[in-house]
Amino acid sequence: MITGELKNKVDKIWEMFWTGGLTNPLDVIEQITYLMFIRDLDDMDNTRKKEAVMLGIDYKSIFDGKENLRWSVLRDKPADTMYGVMQGEIFPFIKDLHDDSGSTYAKYMEDAIFKIPTPRLLEQVITALDELYAVVEKQPDKKDARGDLYEYMLSRLTTAGTNGQFRTPRHIIRMMVELLDLQPDDTICDPACGTSGFLVSAGEYLKENFLEEIFYNKDKKKHYDNSMFTGYDMDRTMLRIGAMNMMTHGIGNPHIVYKDSLSDQNADNNKFTKILANPPFKGSLDYDIVSADLIKVTKTKKTELLFLSLFVRMLKNGGRCASIVPDGVLFGSSKAHVDIRKEIVDGHMLEAIISMPSGVFKPYAGVSTAIIIFTKTGAGGTENVWFYDMQSDGYSLDDKRTELETSDIPDIVTRFKNRDDEKSRERTEQSFLVPKEEIVNNNYDLSINKYKRHVYVEEKYPHPKEIIAEINAIEAEIQSGLKELEALLDG
Repeated sequence: MITGELKNKVDKIWEMFWTGGLTNPLDVIEQITYLMFIRDLDDMDNTRKKEAVMLGIDYKSIFDGKENLRWSVLRDKPADTMYGVMQGEIFPFIKDLHDDSGSTYAKYMEDAIFKIPTPRLLEQVITALDELYAVVEKQPDKKDARGDLYEYMLSRLTTAGTNGQFRTPRHIIRMMVELLDLQPDDTICDPACGTSGFLVSAGEYLKENFLEEIFYNKDKKKHYDNSMFTGYDMDRTMLRIGAMNMMTHGIGNPHIVYKDSLSDQNADNNKFTKILANPPFKGSLDYDIVSADLIKVTKTKKTELLFLSLFVRMLKNGGRCASIVPDGVLFGSSKAHVDIRKEIVDGHMLEAIISMPSGVFKPYAGVSTAIIIFTKTGAGGTENVWFYDMQSDGYSLDDKRTELETSDIPDIVTRFKNRDDEKSRERTEQSFLVPKEEIVNNNYDLSINKYKRHVYVEEKYPHPKEIIAEINAIEAEIQSGLKELEALLDG
């Protein structure tokens, strides 16, 4: 999480925009994001140049013949010159950066507008961003710090959370990515992608674990750049930020589309091998805007239930999903709640329920959530469901979210990948297996409290007479002290 010096520097930049005349939070976020993207292009180009040398392959710089547009050159120019270059050259340059006019990047950058009102404000912000990046470079995990910068900026939006859009902490995203065991041939989707946090993390995981297999293979590299990652969202600002976020992280042309995932606009069926998501929990929708085939599975207006139905439809047989859900999905007693749980337990293979503490989404919200993991089979397969009661995600559960020395996340990943060893675990422990039959008999209730057994330790308290005697002794001691004090004063 972003704290201390980083937080103060972001706040300082935000204040610069505010006092400089740009007060719309969305405009501020967009302008900061554009500038971060422009700065990252310089770093990314240098990195790719070095990688090309190491791999012995040709690489043409995106700044070929346009070296004056590099951030490292721009920041040393006088304010007026800097402003003119930014407005007249750099913004047109980033709009046309991708050769394919029909690409995701081109689609969401075509209406990007430079809105910083004065040369002085631009100079101030560029200097402040360099200072911010210098602090990021000192962080133990620079990648997480970069992601957290986006998250903190988004938290400044007054609309954050009003539509059920709670920003997912990067360490929770990373845990979910690791639990799904991504592979180089996967097709990965987030149907409510926002800033593309899940897709970026998935790309980083694959780069870390399959670097040679993907990047030394022309076909797999093409798949990684163009067809591996898909994201849908209904907020064009988020899509634009998400497109820049992914391109900055080395994913050339992800399929990020403006689409209402729950409507008939989305015809995806048996398409993806992996789904990672934290869909919005924003209450109810009208039946007439929801895809009819989702209603058939679970007749409801609740988005959290409809998204689960959607995930099942979008996955290929054998495809796997890890999604955050509000706790009510796990134990709700309505027919729609039971129907979707029954569909996943009976019709496919439910693998795990990871219960998370309510503070995970602070300071945005205190909602209680869990992670559900399942494999689409179309023919059942659930035998034992693994439950884990997460007590700590490595941060304090208050609004400050201070980093702690201990976290359950490494234990969760290790135990999930060795679930056969969990058979001997007692229901009093932090993780355990529950047979399908027991879940069915409990009306498909998937809340961990339904199955976990609590050990109650008998507390022994002193007899009231002992307490009274102790109080009297303390009182006598106080009176004795007062008398000694009075004697000293009289003397």
